Amino acid sequence: MTKAEILKKVQAVIAEQLDVEESQVVPTANIREDLDADSLDIFEVMNQLEDDLEVKLDPDESIVTVQNVVDYIDQTMAK
Repeated sequence: MTKAEILKKVQAVIAEQLDVEESQVVPTANIREDLDADSLDIFEVMNQLEDDLEVKLDPDESIVTVQNVVDYIDQTMAK
């Protein structure tokens, strides 16, 4: 899976879970500040991504921006 494909999936999941427009879920968006997510929202996003992408994500990983999520998933899938 390419980074572009991961980004599309991450954008779709975040938009659905946070009930925001997908156009707001840009790589530089701060998930907490720009998209108004709380810890539970982030947990739910990560769980959905684990299920959809069949990867195991570390809940302790520091996730701030949408791009952080994409990079982290890309690194995890490469292992």
